[in-house]
Amino acid sequence: MTRRPITQLHQRTNLRVAEQLAAEQRISPENYQAALTYLNRYGGRIEEALLEVKALSETALLSYLAGLYKTNFVSTERLSKVEIDRLVRDKVPRKVAEKWQIVPVRFDATSGVLWIITADPHNVEMLDEVRIASGAKEVRAFIVRPAAAEAAVNKFYLGDTHAFTNLGNSVQQFGLLDVYERSLPDEGSVAVAITRVGSKERTMSADDFEPPREAPSPPSVTPPPAPSPVSPTHPVSTGIDPNDYAETLNVLVSIIESGRAELRGHSSQVARLTRKLGERIGLEPSELDAILVAAYLHDLGKVGTYHLTALNVAQYEGHRLAAEKTWMLPARLMEGVKLSPITVQTLASMYERYDGLGLPGQRAGQEIPLGARVLAIVDSYADLTQNSRNPARRVLPPHEACDLLEKFKGSIFDPNLLDLFRASVSGDDLRARLLHKRSRALLVDADPEETTVLELRLIEQGFEVKIARTSDQALSMLEGGEIEIVISELDIGPHDGFALLEEARKQPWGRDLPWLILTRRQGRAEAQRAFSLGVIDYVIKPAITEVLIPKMTQAIERRSTQSGARGVSGSLAEMALPDLVQILWHGKKTGLLKLRRGAEVGEIHFADGRVVNATWGQLRGEEAFYGLLSLVDGEFALDPNFRPPSVVITTSPEALLLEGMRRLDEMQR
Repeated sequence: MTRRPITQLHQRTNLRVAEQLAAEQRISPENYQAALTYLNRYGGRIEEALLEVKALSETALLSYLAGLYKTNFVSTERLSKVEIDRLVRDKVPRKVAEKWQIVPVRFDATSGVLWIITADPHNVEMLDEVRIASGAKEVRAFIVRPAAAEAAVNKFYLGDTHAFTNLGNSVQQFGLLDVYERSLPDEGSVAVAITRVGSKERTMSADDFEPPREAPSPPSVTPPPAPSPVSPTHPVSTGIDPNDYAETLNVLVSIIESGRAELRGHSSQVARLTRKLGERIGLEPSELDAILVAAYLHDLGKVGTYHLTALNVAQYEGHRLAAEKTWMLPARLMEGVKLSPITVQTLASMYERYDGLGLPGQRAGQEIPLGARVLAIVDSYADLTQNSRNPARRVLPPHEACDLLEKFKGSIFDPNLLDLFRASVSGDDLRARLLHKRSRALLVDADPEETTVLELRLIEQGFEVKIARTSDQALSMLEGGEIEIVISELDIGPHDGFALLEEARKQPWGRDLPWLILTRRQGRAEAQRAFSLGVIDYVIKPAITEVLIPKMTQAIERRSTQSGARGVSGSLAEMALPDLVQILWHGKKTGLLKLRRGAEVGEIHFADGRVVNATWGQLRGEEAFYGLLSLVDGEFALDPNFRPPSVVITTSPEALLLEGMRRLDEMQR
């Protein structure tokens, strides 16, 4: 085998991961030292050393690395069950696969994207070589443990059907065998697809059946008893995969909420944000699944004048009185389903306050179940960013919503969880804008049921979706100029879809706006009229969303190429410069990142993700880059239409960041 030895740079990177795990107290100092001793004695990779000394589980390690490298992970058990199409495997020659220890798992011919599994998703040299060898337009990577990558190469390229046998003991020991979706929408659907290739069954470990932890009872006041269909020590297993169960809830609750005007899709949004915060905290999957069920069900049965959240229940007497009558409704309505005790406790305590002045039991601080503290923050945030009838009386952008929640830090909301949540949503929003992955789509259709499934699929793929039920509503939303694509029915009122399209084409913002007709009208004349107005397609309902979404994405990309991409600006307090560099590097972005602190101005030039020049005061090139890394406050602005005039820096972004961090460490000693 011609496996390429790990470079000194990547070995240093992996060792630094172990240092970070120890610094963040994810592993004990004793386990850290044991892993280093094992590594010195037997060699190999630090990841395998950490697993061998049982410093942490495979799931915990891969989940941490996936978050670090902004990708998804595939467990060893799932990888061992995957069947890979021969045509996909043959996209990468055997020599390249053996050299880098990678295996292709999926190829999208429409977008030209090839997905691979690797233990080194941050290795740009490897990604470039695989891209060239495969002829793919882009290569994206899922992370696996190094031993699993080697076993996959042996199985799929060398025909060793027992390649994963030696890993069997480790696989059963580390448990929770699944592919966990992170915060990247494009890869998320592929990760789910991988888990379902070859076998519909999911191997369960003992960890899946750990009894949920009961929240401690309050010292004095006991809340009214919440419905408890099952004993906390004997959770019921339905035999349904948690991901499938969550998806079923997603669809059903979204249909129920289709008539909630601005709060349409609210519970799905709350569930998505809950998952992000739960993963950031590091909740066990079984506990997170139970809290997600509560997120989907939290408004069930609470039909009334007020939308109840922890924030407005704490501020308004009318909301509080309504909450006192309805706080038990979701759990009562679902009694026959035998909800997890964690789900019931989360639903029953979501209106408690951190200072102990909430309801129903006046619990305080850590006495409030963790799920309820999470749900209180997420539900209030979603209300502020979706519903104009919230306490701010207008829909707030993410940063303003976080500012408002901050005012109640320690009184209504858990201060530590709120800090984590703010970092999470601020980072996600900036990351999406930097990578231009969150396109704004407008669905125009009078029938809520027609748009529900398409709306959900668009959101899963990273779109920000707006809904209009009439042509007048649609026109009002379009005049803001932020919509990037329209999917419209023709049968809408008060004016039909053609009138709306013709009016849009008269406006500067609508002359080249991508527009797709999705209708039940099947006449040839209507289709010809639509194409004469420049629509990208004329599709008859019902449509296959997997076909529609690539067409929409391609149309948006074409328009962006022709008219120029939008710039992005923000604060270094929201996202540190090293994180910005890594996002632009991994996203293979080209442009000018301008940095300002007071009167001081600096620049970093990017070409296809590589740092090619930098300026800071009198400094140029690498020294300027290292100087800029010292910035911890100030503002940044990205101009994606800038093209670097010259290449001054040839060092890889990874090496630049490592050297810059080393210099900063020395300065701080």
